[in-house]
Amino acid sequence: MVAPMTAAAAVEASRGRRAALSIALVAAVVGLPLWWKTTETYRASLPYSEISQLGLLQLQLTVPIEVIFSRGTLTAEQQRRIPASDLHEKETVLNSHTSFNSRYEFKYRRTSVEEDEVLSLQSLSEVDKALQHLSKGAQGSLSLYILPETTALFPQGISVYIGKHRRFFVKLSLDPSLNTEDIRRTLYRKVEHVIQTMSFTEQAVIAALSDRISTDRFNKDDFENSRRAFKSSPGYEITFTLLNPDPKSHYLNWNISCASDQYIQPFLDKLQPVANFSVDSQILYYAILGVNPRYEKDTSSYTLNAHNLPHVINPVEARLGSSAASLYPVLNFLLYVPEYFHSPLYIQDKEAKRVPSNAFHSPRWGGIMIYNVDYGNSDELVFPVRVDIDMVRVMEVFLTQLRLLLGISKVYVPENYQLENPGNEGLTDWELDKLLWLRAVENIATVSTTLTSLAQLLDEIGNIVINDNVASEVYHSVSSIQIALSELEAGRLENAFKASKEAITSSEKAFFDPSLLHLLYFPDDQKFAIYIPLFLPMAVPILLSLLKIAKEYKSSKKEPTKTE
Repeated sequence: MVAPMTAAAAVEASRGRRAALSIALVAAVVGLPLWWKTTETYRASLPYSEISQLGLLQLQLTVPIEVIFSRGTLTAEQQRRIPASDLHEKETVLNSHTSFNSRYEFKYRRTSVEEDEVLSLQSLSEVDKALQHLSKGAQGSLSLYILPETTALFPQGISVYIGKHRRFFVKLSLDPSLNTEDIRRTLYRKVEHVIQTMSFTEQAVIAALSDRISTDRFNKDDFENSRRAFKSSPGYEITFTLLNPDPKSHYLNWNISCASDQYIQPFLDKLQPVANFSVDSQILYYAILGVNPRYEKDTSSYTLNAHNLPHVINPVEARLGSSAASLYPVLNFLLYVPEYFHSPLYIQDKEAKRVPSNAFHSPRWGGIMIYNVDYGNSDELVFPVRVDIDMVRVMEVFLTQLRLLLGISKVYVPENYQLENPGNEGLTDWELDKLLWLRAVENIATVSTTLTSLAQLLDEIGNIVINDNVASEVYHSVSSIQIALSELEAGRLENAFKASKEAITSSEKAFFDPSLLHLLYFPDDQKFAIYIPLFLPMAVPILLSLLKIAKEYKSSKKEPTKTE
């Protein structure tokens, strides 16, 4: 018979059980939660609901248009019935999550006394300039002046004049019998094409939304224009490079500094609301093209065919060295003076015709112009030949290429339209607004895609750290994009574009933040693998003690205590 446990032994056993239970309780209640909390990934909250709403993009693009009737275009009865405002809108659905609504908000009024005085000037260019002093007009807005058929301002055969600023003039006579609704329909049919020329077209907006839709919705020309132009960026770097492959034959002199200040800088100053630009230049010697030109006996010249032009860039690009050191996209403009034994050198298009500018451009890269030297009488040449490059001809080509690469495409209008020359700035006010419309739409589409991708990534990979800085940038981007959408709907283009720039800057800072990669390859199973060897030596005695206590408790329940 087993001797009963002494009182001292019972007290000692009870004390051991209490100690084991206390240690296990502290480890379970305090230790494990503390370990779990101190080793968890910090993830600041993000506006997931607002980001999901951006996935369903519904744009409202409003163009404020002021229609001004000059003296003699409306009867007294029509003046009384003409409404103060009118609205024309058209909705375009691209797919289940992308659509936009084009809205033209018309406001009607008569010309003022000052405007009537201005309209008595000799030419439309003078009228446009004088009206600009009276009212500059907000970015994105248009002013339409209706002039009677009897006016002498329009040249012969011209019925629509588009000025340098944000106004255009239409020669139109309205039938006195037309009612208010007929007048509005007649005006809209007459000016719809002009409005789209000066603001945006449906196809241009579709091209700006290219990241969200399939390519079958594109117009060919707008698709090529969108692929040719650089994507929207806070800044660009422009590099002019003179290539002299034969320094022994040529001593080239180009005054790039003065030429840039005279022809390029006014254009860039006009584009200041779009982005920041920096300009530099360089000269490369012994830089040759990667393609051997073909000799033409009939013309005693050398030619480069269109299918060879893509191979021209690669050997030269390796020596430019500007793109690797830049944070912003680099626009390269190369002036190539052929070797003496390859002169003159001409570019041929796909139809085997000489390109008048003797230049070509590469989408989202830059342009190259071939400058042939007139050697005159070759028997009297003394090498190296001094060549003073005609920078006017060169800059005209580079400015045209620069416009294309920034998304400012050439405007084609009917024969009865007259476009005012932009002048030294190289850009009209309405061309700038047209670019801002498309860049604002492009920025909004890019931000919505970036934030949606970021939210999806962070939701799927739970061990990525989301610090407060990333969360702040995301919140700021969402807030800015909401402001941009509301400003576009209100027709305030300047504010909308500024908000879209802030949104895209913040979204890229958040998406490319280095902190998002710190724990990308440290999942929970690795965390357990690291800490189990530390906890196991402590956990085994505790578990064995708990098992022993459980076993003793179970035995005490089955066998009653026996006494002698």
